[in-house]
Amino acid sequence: MAATLCVRLLQKQGWLPLTQSVRHGSKAVTRHRKPMHILKQKLMAVTKYIPPPKAAPPGAYVTGTSRVQEENALVMLLKKDLEKLFQNCKMLAVIQNNSCNAEDMRVLKYRLYKHGIYVRFFPNKVVQSFLSDSIYCNMAPLFIGPTVMFISKEPKVKEMLTTLKSSPQMTLLGACIDNTLLSVQGVVNYSKLPSVTVVQGEFVSGLTMLTSNTASMLRRHPTHLSALLQQYIKQQSPESSLEKDT
Repeated sequence: MAATLCVRLLQKQGWLPLTQSVRHGSKAVTRHRKPMHILKQKLMAVTKYIPPPKAAPPGAYVTGTSRVQEENALVMLLKKDLEKLFQNCKMLAVIQNNSCNAEDMRVLKYRLYKHGIYVRFFPNKVVQSFLSDSIYCNMAPLFIGPTVMFISKEPKVKEMLTTLKSSPQMTLLGACIDNTLLSVQGVVNYSKLPSVTVVQGEFVSGLTMLTSNTASMLRRHPTHLSALLQQYIKQQSPESSLEKDT
């Protein structure tokens, strides 16, 4: 009873409560983060560990099925055209087109046409797909980038090289001449060979010279012929070979 009266009197007279909350001041921060040098920051950023990406669980993606795309009619037509060219033409040269304009290409076509050489354009994908299944598969690496083909029924190599000298935008990569794959140096060496008619004439002249020498020898006196035969026998005998060795 007395305690309750004291409490009431104290509250009325403006006394403070017996318990009160005391707010302490903020403590001074004595440890600050030391700034890092820029080179060290770069080194830490470069050497930061990057965990590998988590592999997808099995069965998360649909298994890829191989789809066989059927060739359209245009690709099949171009392949048939290429097959006819390789069968009928004895010279097929692959040329790289280094930004040749339309006017220079028209002049080049006209110069080649006078020698019976034609210029043909084929997509590289079509040519490579055709060559992959043929005996000319070694020509596939030549068809990379902008390329054209010089074709002719007869190997007009000298005429082609002479015409290419006047067109620096066109670069020879290789050729197939008489079913033989040749490099650039091989094409140059082939152009230096004599023509077939010249070789045939030399062969015929050599045969006629041998026959004429034989006929003139037979027409001579028999004693001269027998002396020549005896001399030939002596040369072929083993005793003469031993004398030569000594």
